[in-house]
Amino acid sequence: MGLSIILLITLLGGILALFVALLKGVWIYRQPAEGEKLLQIGGFVAEGAKTFMGREYKVLIPFVIIVAALLGLANTGLLKFQAVAFTAGATCSALAGFIGMRVATASNFRTTHAARKGLSGALKVAFSGGTVMGMSVVGLALVGISLVVLLMTNIAGSGLADLDMTVLPVLAGFSLGASSIALFSRVGGGIYTKAADVGADLVGKVEADIPEDDPRNPATIADNVGDNVGDVAGMGADLFESFVGSVIGGMILGLTVNATDVVKLKLIGLPLILASTGVVASAIGILLVRVKPKGNPQRALNIGTFGAAILAAIFSFFVLRFYIGDSLFNGDAGYLNIFFASLFGLAAGVLIGSITEFFTGTGTVPVKSIVKSTLTGAATNIITGVGVGMLSSFPVIIVIGTAIYGSFAIAGMYGIGIAALGMLVTLGIQLAVDAYGPIADNAGGLAVMADFPAEVREITDRLDAVGNTTAAIGKGFAIGSAALTAIILFSSFESEAGAVRINVTDVPVLVGLLLGAVIPYLFSSLALDAVGKAAYKMVEEVRRQFQEKPGILEDTETPDYKRCIDISTAAALRQMLLPGLIAATTPVLVGFIGGIEMLVGLLTGVTASGVILAIFLSNSGGAWDNAKKMIESGEAGGKGSPAHKASIVGDTVGDPFKDTAGPSLNILIKLMSVVSLVIAPMLKSFWG
Repeated sequence: MGLSIILLITLLGGILALFVALLKGVWIYRQPAEGEKLLQIGGFVAEGAKTFMGREYKVLIPFVIIVAALLGLANTGLLKFQAVAFTAGATCSALAGFIGMRVATASNFRTTHAARKGLSGALKVAFSGGTVMGMSVVGLALVGISLVVLLMTNIAGSGLADLDMTVLPVLAGFSLGASSIALFSRVGGGIYTKAADVGADLVGKVEADIPEDDPRNPATIADNVGDNVGDVAGMGADLFESFVGSVIGGMILGLTVNATDVVKLKLIGLPLILASTGVVASAIGILLVRVKPKGNPQRALNIGTFGAAILAAIFSFFVLRFYIGDSLFNGDAGYLNIFFASLFGLAAGVLIGSITEFFTGTGTVPVKSIVKSTLTGAATNIITGVGVGMLSSFPVIIVIGTAIYGSFAIAGMYGIGIAALGMLVTLGIQLAVDAYGPIADNAGGLAVMADFPAEVREITDRLDAVGNTTAAIGKGFAIGSAALTAIILFSSFESEAGAVRINVTDVPVLVGLLLGAVIPYLFSSLALDAVGKAAYKMVEEVRRQFQEKPGILEDTETPDYKRCIDISTAAALRQMLLPGLIAATTPVLVGFIGGIEMLVGLLTGVTASGVILAIFLSNSGGAWDNAKKMIESGEAGGKGSPAHKASIVGDTVGDPFKDTAGPSLNILIKLMSVVSLVIAPMLKSFWG
């Protein structure tokens, strides 16, 4: 099977994913939504999300132009096409996030309306909205990659030397574009959503003693907008980048195997074929997600997710048997070695999700311990939550380490690349389940704000409870995939830069290790500080409105929602730039000033430190969130009790942990690796 046929299959796979997204999107817009107040509030949320992302992209357009120009000037010959690939990657990433956001804001109030008729219809609308996000990400990634490779092979050629010297280095520019937009989307969206959420909770629930999502709280609309720009568009951009990085990294690692040129060409094309089969498995899994009127939404989502994973494994086996056949590489490794390496990645993804659910899920032992700790105040709540988050990092790292070691033992570095892809092969449905969470959360908030009957809110609360779990699992999954993706990008960089075996006791490497280890802490500090500053302004604004318009709490005056949206927007756009620039420029400065060895140390340190810190931050935040929800359902004295107020403090601390700093670290470690990969040919030439 030639490369041109593989690219055609990949292109068709991407088109299939986009077609499924289109069908689901059209279906969503045809669903009814009635009620003046529901439509009005839903319109506020949609307009706020659209405005924020429009302003965010206006800020990012000059950045994309400048980086593309620098790539064009710094490269020579056909490598100048890196600038084109970078722009294409950035455009596809931005487009995926924008599509996901628009459909999510169209799905949330339709989910609320559908809940009037029962659980089944509401789940279908919310999950369909997530499906558009998931399949758009996969579709745009595969279409973008295949078109870039088609363009470059037509210009440079499709021989092994052409792929090594030109096509794949240019394709790395596509990954860089995806990573750049992902980082700014994650950081900007995270600052936006948590500034609003923290401000709304501190003044509304703690000071004014009004319920969550109460329309009298001026920050509620901004909070709902944040769910869409942070957890939908931000997560979409994050996993778009992981998916692209795993495919491209796997292709580059295909060059490094010990095999004939024919086998190397097969291994370079294999990630594209496996990704395409994952689209088919995801599409079938999406059809399996159904729930009865009194059924369990979590079970329905699990059937679709695990069904897609099993199908992907079966498809992969037959693809490998047909495509790789009796070909061998690295001595005696064959198609079965690759198959089992992919299973390592697939199993690691499932295990990480299960571990995350255990440490953050409602009713689990760790979360119950946090609930118990609230009986003695906010301080013990925070101490216990920090401990739970730290503890959770240990089993996740064991799983990631096992997947890396196992896949390497049976198929070398190429096996790690396939394991990373195996974890992401059914991303279409995995991201659909994850994006379902914020849509369900918004639907519950809209039900409260639009004064829907109690039975409707009970249904949206069930969807929201499942959504909290899927969101936590999604963050754990994103961290695991980030670790494997960063490692294969890191390995690809070593290959492209011609790095020899590194000795960690060498001073340049050791300095790089220490610098890399501290970067995630600096990055997280900037993100958390940004949320704190923006939340302070939000708190002051909500207090001002309550004082100057006493009729708001009496429900005789309308809050100024727009002012709160503007505060979050301005803070996010201003504060997201410095963390992004640190991530993008540090590898360049270290590489050209300290050398390739120091840069290898930097990437090692930032990967190890960043993964562990991301697990801790995400799981602490998720556990605090569900501990609060357990108390609100009646545990430890219920709503309004001293324990409830203590849990709100913990949840408020955890919000920027799990939705700003933690998820952003996933992209930080991948972006630094892909920047290094892009500049590898320049470094090799510079240092001789």
